[in-house]
Amino acid sequence: MTGQRQTLEEAFDWQKDHYDTSFYDPLEKTEYTIEGHDGYVLHALFLKNPSPSDKYMIISHGYTDNRNGDIKYVKMYLDYGFNCVLYDLRGHGKNAPTCTTYGIYEAKDLCKVIEDTRKRYDNIAVLGIHGESLGAATSITALKYKPEIDFVVADCGFSDIENVLRGAYKSRKLPEWLFNVADLGARMRFHLSLKDMRPIDSLPDNTLPIIFIHGAEDDFILPKNSEDMKKATAGYAEIYMIPGAGHAESIIVGPDAYREHIGNFLEKVLR
Repeated sequence: MTGQRQTLEEAFDWQKDHYDTSFYDPLEKTEYTIEGHDGYVLHALFLKNPSPSDKYMIISHGYTDNRNGDIKYVKMYLDYGFNCVLYDLRGHGKNAPTCTTYGIYEAKDLCKVIEDTRKRYDNIAVLGIHGESLGAATSITALKYKPEIDFVVADCGFSDIENVLRGAYKSRKLPEWLFNVADLGARMRFHLSLKDMRPIDSLPDNTLPIIFIHGAEDDFILPKNSEDMKKATAGYAEIYMIPGAGHAESIIVGPDAYREHIGNFLEKVLR
């Protein structure tokens, strides 16, 4: 819950090393802050589409990453006509240090980002949210609060953090009961239970459309997490596995398939 975070510079350098980021520098950018849950300050960045648009996408990054880790999705959304709002999840990027709660507080923060976006930009016709890993879990968890959005893109999110941690212990040939020790530590230090970090619980009464994407070779957050969440949602849902992709690698390993899946989904849900 307090692991080492990347700096903005480190995250951007990773992006430059893995794909063409030349589209990014010319974009019109606006930095600002948003008051998140319980007054916690979130740092955000608005990327304006070069073509005037009333469509907006809020993108949430993964654990230890920051808003610069979201840039790999930006070109796709610009091409599909969206303005993009990137922000640092609590404890990440330019935000003040604090613990990660695997969706509990992050989802409340995201709802504040959604509310701020609607107040800040008065021309919104379409507003979607996209999350990667922790960001996907955050996006799914936020659905319990019935945010004013039109759709969700959930990339390699977990259905519950317990199965991820137990799987990690097992893969390292450690006893799975260590999860109970970790849960006790979380409850004692942060007054939060790891057993409550369950995005899937937000889905049985969800009616918003969701597209789940997962790397077929993800051995950290297993694809079954997305499969289980698709089954759990009451709303329209699609799911796609990207062959050869590990954790949070789908858009890098299969960019054409990724764009096609997102494009087809948007055409269906935004008619």
